[in-house]
Amino acid sequence: MEAALSLFMEYGLQKVSIAEIAKNANVSQVTIYNYFESKHNLTHEVFLYYMDKAVRDFEQTVYSDKPFPEKIKEIMFRKKEVARRIHEEFYQYLMKEYTANETIAENDYMQNALQHFDHLFQEGKEQGYVDPSLSHEAIIFYIKMLNEYIQKEEVYEKILPLTEDITKLFFYGIMGEKKHRKHTPE
Repeated sequence: MEAALSLFMEYGLQKVSIAEIAKNANVSQVTIYNYFESKHNLTHEVFLYYMDKAVRDFEQTVYSDKPFPEKIKEIMFRKKEVARRIHEEFYQYLMKEYTANETIAENDYMQNALQHFDHLFQEGKEQGYVDPSLSHEAIIFYIKMLNEYIQKEEVYEKILPLTEDITKLFFYGIMGEKKHRKHTPE
């Protein structure tokens, strides 16, 4: 799956053959067909693998010992790198799968993400980087609102080049990043 993911990220889905995936994975084409039966099934499993990997990477950052601002920078950098490296066709496929498969989008992924964001923002409040007057409910509402909007085909078809800006807006708002200043209540 890692070999397929790597090829899909670079070349998209259409240009990558099972033969190329097998060569990259150092296995035979028959082995791939034995495990996945078809390129379609393999592609779907790669989607699930990619989602799992993204959640694990996010969890690792959120629960690390790094200071809050470093965690935010790492999350933003990762988003920027993925947006820069991912083939447009593969990105469109991922988004179609994500939006079409409501079980993944609404249950597993979103519930995990909300739990981790909640932890992250609570930590940010405790360290003085997130406005303590923002309610948990408002933060969760905002995250769900963004997630729901991004699932619209006319949105996700155009969003890839805006990933870095949208991530900055999400974490820093329209006012921008306050360098090395913690929120102090008035």
